[in-house]
Amino acid sequence: MHGIVNAIQVHPEMTASGKTLVLASGSPRRRELLGELGVPFEVVTAGVDEIEILSAAHPAPADLARDNARRKAEAVAALRPGRWVLGVDTVVALGDRLFGKPASLAAARDFLRALSGHTHDVITGCALAGPQGGVEIFHEISRVTFRELSAEVIGRYLTEVHVLDKAGAYAVQERGEWIVERVEGSRSNVIGLPLELLTRVFRRRGLL
Repeated sequence: MHGIVNAIQVHPEMTASGKTLVLASGSPRRRELLGELGVPFEVVTAGVDEIEILSAAHPAPADLARDNARRKAEAVAALRPGRWVLGVDTVVALGDRLFGKPASLAAARDFLRALSGHTHDVITGCALAGPQGGVEIFHEISRVTFRELSAEVIGRYLTEVHVLDKAGAYAVQERGEWIVERVEGSRSNVIGLPLELLTRVFRRRGLL
């Protein structure tokens, strides 16, 4: 279930070519995580029409995360030809219900109530566009179990943590001990970037 890689249209001659990686994400958390790998990179974002979280065409949350990651990578690759470009998208799933970024604090409160006392999946899709074209798509799944959350804890959490830019309306690295009981699998994946899986892919591509 974890660390699933599926290459599509990948050219065998794709090599690192010594050029800087481009991160197609404005997330400060992803910038910090990617910086831990020691790969030089720049951040470039582009306006992309992401697939809606409730799209009927994507019954599996991994499909949604992977497709949105691909859209971001391809959009930025068009702006930075000849470069490696990494697109990323994260989806939170509890059974059949998918959680993206909450549109409001009221929606965030609803998200946390729904996740309270349950174990959910955090799926991060990654798309690595190569300098000669082609995109390798892969994803990681982690499981997060929430504590039983009272209305008081939820209110305090929403006061302390800015959640409107976070899938599922929470951040495990920000007051996570208030709401999270345990994490199974990659913790960095829950934060927004599966570093263990990325390390393997980057090494195979010559980026590390």
